[in-house]
Amino acid sequence: MKIRHIEIADAERFRNLMLQVEAESDFMLYEAGERDISIERQKSMIKSIQAQENAAIFLADFDGDLAGYLIAVGGKAKRTKHSAYLVIGINADFRGNGIGSKLFQALEAWAQEKGIHRLELTVVTQNEAALGLYKKAGFEVEGTKRDSLLIDGDYVNEYYMAKLL
Repeated sequence: MKIRHIEIADAERFRNLMLQVEAESDFMLYEAGERDISIERQKSMIKSIQAQENAAIFLADFDGDLAGYLIAVGGKAKRTKHSAYLVIGINADFRGNGIGSKLFQALEAWAQEKGIHRLELTVVTQNEAALGLYKKAGFEVEGTKRDSLLIDGDYVNEYYMAKLL
């Protein structure tokens, strides 16, 4: 397995991975089938991320099969350029194999190189596997977003989590 930066040529496979992860998880922002991302829109998003000094997309690549991703989007304002908001997704068939940890290691090395000081994310409070991964990677809970999401008719809370580098 190789952790690498995304390329424009990955657009269709990345799109498919994102849609698959959303279909497999009850904890992603978008529900299965909720959004339809065209390949052109995906390419545009990748180009936009690549053009930003403080943004990146990392892929876990198994000989051409994408197993996971980690998106880091840096702040646009001068006062927030030192921080990046994260979104991670791992194909259910590959979870529990250290992919998340490897994605975070690559992210942290990149963030330090780019002068990013703060990494932040949100996670559904019931998502114990993700909470374990984030805590293992050094993230700490900073607060709770109450009734943040509506999942299967129930309001659920999310934790704000961050790691300072």
